[in-house]
Amino acid sequence: MSWQDFYLVCFVVGFALAVLAFLSGAFHLPLGHGGWLGHLFGHAPSVAHGASGVSPLNAGSVMAFLAWFGGVGYLLARGGTWPHLAILFAAAVAGIAGAFAVFVFVAKVLVARERPLDAADFHMEGVLGRVTVSIRAGGTGEVLYSQGGTRRSAGARSESGEEIPRGAEVVVTRYDRGIAYVRRWEELAGDVSGVLTGTNRSEG
Repeated sequence: MSWQDFYLVCFVVGFALAVLAFLSGAFHLPLGHGGWLGHLFGHAPSVAHGASGVSPLNAGSVMAFLAWFGGVGYLLARGGTWPHLAILFAAAVAGIAGAFAVFVFVAKVLVARERPLDAADFHMEGVLGRVTVSIRAGGTGEVLYSQGGTRRSAGARSESGEEIPRGAEVVVTRYDRGIAYVRRWEELAGDVSGVLTGTNRSEG
């Protein structure tokens, strides 16, 4: 195998892996975590970690190195005017630059936007929602609510067993086995108002 062929193989492998990784994320193909691509790069040894916790030696940076190393090396070797060592050095520099650019993008753009999940963000009790499918007396309907910046829906039942019409504002009092038990917002507001009024009278 000539040097030109070697660089071309590196470029094709790096580019092909990048395309497969993109297809894996875009179309949920079994090539990433749990697939052969995930096993190939998912357990790469960590050389150093930045503040973001992302290792410079990750799948994206390895793919970028191979693609840039192979592409630049192939173009220079095909020209035939540079010595082999000079081409190898230039290809290595290009590969490292490409890998570093991908690492910075992942660490500063993708990972920086992630935040750890907080169980409090998914706590159902006290969530305010609106009935989208009427809750029959003793039956089940549906409620729409917002949580964690996302609009969600869940099966809902009346806490008191009464009928709650579509469009009514409700508050989740408890959540059990995928069913939200709700009360009308007016009822809870009235209960709170009554308690506060009674407290003020007793203090007076």
